[in-house]
Amino acid sequence: MLILDKTKIGNSVQVNLEQSKDRLTKDIIDAINISSVAKISDFKITDGKSIGVVLQLSNGKEQWFFEDEIDLLDENGNVINKTTDTKKNNILMFDVLRGLKYENTIKISKLINPINFFLWLVVSFKDII
Repeated sequence: MLILDKTKIGNSVQVNLEQSKDRLTKDIIDAINISSVAKISDFKITDGKSIGVVLQLSNGKEQWFFEDEIDLLDENGNVINKTTDTKKNNILMFDVLRGLKYENTIKISKLINPINFFLWLVVSFKDII
């Protein structure tokens, strides 16, 4: 889920306490237990790979969360189902792999060529993936 595509500052989210309980302080856990709904106040790069959110909790304190620790809410307060585009990405990867062709050869010069070896390796593993 790319949270930047689906939400903006000021939107409401629901904190999934089970996902984040181990790294939160007692004050933050108590605030989430009172109300798990919070407002997005900012975005934050978490570990260089994804975007997290800074939330304003029911007690007024702010805390950041990874995007997989929250659920987005619509205007009516219902949870928006998380969808990922991994299937779309996998289809693209398989289309690329299907287009690769490897022809067996017995010439030593072709066998030791690193490009041919890599092509053989990729084509060999495409059935496993």
